[in-house]
Amino acid sequence: MGSNAAGRDVVNSVAQNIFMENGVVLPPEACGPITEVQAPAGLCNVPRTGLFVGRTDALDRLDTEFAAPGGVVVQAVHGLGGIGKSALAAQWAVHHHTGNPRWWITADSRAAVDSGLADLARALQPALAGLPGLPTPMLTERAVQWLTSHDDWLLVLDNVEQPDDIRPLLDRVATGRFLITTRRATGWHGLAAPVRLDVLSDEEATELFLRVLHHAGRSETDGSAELCAELGHLPLAVEQAAAYCAETGTAPRAYAEMLDSWPAEMFASTAEGGDSARTVARIWRLTLDRLADTPLAAEILRILAWYAPHGIPRALLDGLAPPPVLTRALGRLIAYSMVTDNGDGTLTVHRLVQALARTPDPDDPHRLADDVESARDRAATGLKKAFPSDIRSAETWLSYRTLMPHVEALGENVAIKDDSEATAGLFGKAGMVAGAQSGPTGRSEWCLRRAVIHFARQSGEEYPDLGRAGARMAAGDLIGAIPLLEKVTSHRIRSLGEDHPAALNLRTNQALAYAVKGDMDRAVQLFESVLSDRVRLVGESHPDTLKSRNNLAVAHLQAGDAARAIPLLESLLTDRMRELGEDHADTVSTLSNLGYAYLEAGDTDRAVPLLESAVAALTQMLGEDHPRTELAREDLLRARAG
Repeated sequence: MGSNAAGRDVVNSVAQNIFMENGVVLPPEACGPITEVQAPAGLCNVPRTGLFVGRTDALDRLDTEFAAPGGVVVQAVHGLGGIGKSALAAQWAVHHHTGNPRWWITADSRAAVDSGLADLARALQPALAGLPGLPTPMLTERAVQWLTSHDDWLLVLDNVEQPDDIRPLLDRVATGRFLITTRRATGWHGLAAPVRLDVLSDEEATELFLRVLHHAGRSETDGSAELCAELGHLPLAVEQAAAYCAETGTAPRAYAEMLDSWPAEMFASTAEGGDSARTVARIWRLTLDRLADTPLAAEILRILAWYAPHGIPRALLDGLAPPPVLTRALGRLIAYSMVTDNGDGTLTVHRLVQALARTPDPDDPHRLADDVESARDRAATGLKKAFPSDIRSAETWLSYRTLMPHVEALGENVAIKDDSEATAGLFGKAGMVAGAQSGPTGRSEWCLRRAVIHFARQSGEEYPDLGRAGARMAAGDLIGAIPLLEKVTSHRIRSLGEDHPAALNLRTNQALAYAVKGDMDRAVQLFESVLSDRVRLVGESHPDTLKSRNNLAVAHLQAGDAARAIPLLESLLTDRMRELGEDHADTVSTLSNLGYAYLEAGDTDRAVPLLESAVAALTQMLGEDHPRTELAREDLLRARAG
């Protein structure tokens, strides 16, 4: 591809003047216009890819995009540090691109880009390589001149930190192919077509792990797939773990156990002779170092680390900082691929990023112990606030499905002994919500157990029986804890008085405890007593009275006495429709209970329409697969069967 002759003479003249001013005498073969130089055959400095697996879709996309005829094509492969962007670029450059030259430039700064272009100029004209003191700007200019006058070449710009570092080069070149790798997910509009790279598939990650082991002659592979899943299928983490296992003879399951017990050490470890700068811990610390001027970004990451990896509501961060400040900090994390914005009001964070962010390390300024602990409590407080105040409202039913996976993740990531007032408060609220939505299920029980255990630990001296009850509950012995809780309840009622609201709640809990034990006679008697006192103190239609009426009716059902439950539920349904509306969770629950009561009494004609309405409402509120929906559907099928 030719260029303007006069332009070439000017460039050549300028080059000779610069060289003369620096005392350099160019050999004749280096004095001609760079635009007429032909690249040496097979000119390539692309690093070897080593072990490479999968990525078929990404490679196919690059094939398609770079096959576009004419002009310049620029693709920016972006993703989390350690995701394998450079490996993909090297694989494509070596095995898919056939042009000449194929030149690799580390492009993490403008100076690095200029240095890489200068090296290209020397490679294009080997006579320049033996000349000391040649100014980098001159060599850079010669390389750019060559690129502008030729096509069918590939320039890989690896690890671009700032789009502006390469913008001057891209603005000048109208032909050829640029393949960019970067952690930056944003900032490429009008400059490059972004290609997002995700983690490996289950099969690909396991294949990569096994290749490293087999290459080292190791045969212990049991647990490899499970370990790769624990590592989130991140290529760098998989290679790091595999190399460690191969070097030390550690079995995959043993590595997973060490990762669970000593995460900080394992994230930073590498095999003998490995690149200590290419560990998971080091890679992500460098990314956060880039964000040091926005300290809120690291704080956000530490908070998000305690939730489930997917579907994190952005609203959980509300109140952390003024909206413009919060948006900017979160935007920077998204820009550097540490967090993914799902476009639906939720965020995703790689599970290994989360594990690292919540693992204290005194040598990492982004993971100091006090900061990690503070983030844990902020995460718990944010979740607790996100639940609506009315735990039985339709809004709560929807929030429950969204928030409970994050409550469970926080519970899994915080040891019981490390529970704080913030985490225990969250578990108490979540347990009440879970119980209101699904009844006394395993989910509600473990949440409430965590809350009670913490309270017992904090007030064990004042209420030693509560402390012992908490120990029983921690061991999973809910039935064994009930007698101890009875003693605490009796003591509190004596000190507060029978009519105190808290005493009424304690008596209700005591009745529920009897029901759990199967002592329905005592449960019914106590529910009747509480109901009588509530009617006397606050009236028939008070929300607390409505709950007591429901408790008594359900107790009769549990005792097998549908005849006594039906009139209570009929009047309760009428009052709840009037006071709460037909879409309220309590109304729907009463509808379902009444349908079940008719079914138990053998009155299927009345049971069917009520259960049909209950199933429709529960499906809309909770979904088809929710246990309460499935239970109501089973009752409906029984009723229809007669």
